[in-house]
Amino acid sequence: MAEFTMELNDEQKEVRDWLHGFAADVIRPAAAEWDEREETPWPVIQEAAKVGIYSLDFYAQQYFDPTGLGIPMAMEELFWGDAGIALSIVGTGLAAVGVLANGTEEQIGTWIPQMYGDANDVKVAAFCSSEPDAGSDVASMRTRAVYDEAKDEWVINGTKTWATNGGIANVHVVVAVVDPELGSKGHASFIIPPNTPGLSQGQKFKKHGIRASHTAEVILDNVRVPGSCLLGGKDKLDERLARAREKARKGGERVKNAAMATFEASRPAVGAMAVGTARAAYEVALEYAQTREQFGRPIIDNQGVAFQLADMRTQIDAARLLVWRASWMAINGKPFTAAEGSMSKLFASETAKKVTAQAIQILGGNGYTREYPVERMHRDAAIYTIFEGTSEIQRLVIARTLSGMPIR
Repeated sequence: MAEFTMELNDEQKEVRDWLHGFAADVIRPAAAEWDEREETPWPVIQEAAKVGIYSLDFYAQQYFDPTGLGIPMAMEELFWGDAGIALSIVGTGLAAVGVLANGTEEQIGTWIPQMYGDANDVKVAAFCSSEPDAGSDVASMRTRAVYDEAKDEWVINGTKTWATNGGIANVHVVVAVVDPELGSKGHASFIIPPNTPGLSQGQKFKKHGIRASHTAEVILDNVRVPGSCLLGGKDKLDERLARAREKARKGGERVKNAAMATFEASRPAVGAMAVGTARAAYEVALEYAQTREQFGRPIIDNQGVAFQLADMRTQIDAARLLVWRASWMAINGKPFTAAEGSMSKLFASETAKKVTAQAIQILGGNGYTREYPVERMHRDAAIYTIFEGTSEIQRLVIARTLSGMPIR
């Protein structure tokens, strides 16, 4: 087990500086253009692939960093560059985590490389869980997977929504109901291979923020996939369902479902994304306050501005520490006995919204225009309190964990 540390080692610092350089030199100059275009920034993703950032090898190196700090450090630097473009670069990672969390070694080796492609032929992947009537309420999921034993195939029908890379992905990971009587415990995850008949893109959403990231509905109409596309395999699923049925009869302990296993693994990473956006806005506001003069002196000379900046930096550092703690705990197999993963995501998300709003206030009228990036950062920050579990859901998870009660 790696000791907990608040200091990056030399190798991590080298990676951080490399990522920061890419974010500063490649992502930031392109941010405003792709925000306006509201399109996937394929040229930037390809540049990331060429230098090795958008690749399975890089993701694996950071994911398996024994300190747990590889992923949060990478997310913070990329999202410091721009949240929309960064999400296009790292969005495939959520699908990859879904396979890593639930798949067999063979499935991991087969499908994750196909999610990324290579520098000459870049691919993306999508994780599809939310539905029009089942966002936070995962128990209301309607997408159904039925096993055709004669053909050893699963037949999947339903509509997914809010899917990053949905419809344009090479590989989709879809969460579906296999036993409706078990509620959220009767879910399983499936790989939908490239060019599978019956899968199509529905509505593409025009969003308030993260507009360079593609978000769309995914429609599954009698989609048939081989039995080997069930993540974890049929035997493991049957055992899990049997345990869930037995525990349901006895009123026993909670059984994790496939979607929640993915989200629990990714929440600190989302917190790190929020930290990156908040830090970017804070740095713009700090520089502006040091150079903008009113009444014959820099505006940072006024306590009203200086104290805001002090609070902004304090909240950002506190958020980062919560993210790092949860990430270290996760890689070292320590249970989230106080919902530390949800804590990190909750605090970092709320910090990003607050700090980006304060940055606009410090810049005044300039902050409200698109001539300065804090307006875009504020729009981008709004998503952190919504996706991968709203702030209200994070509070619910924390409260349930602390109390042991089924709080609603």
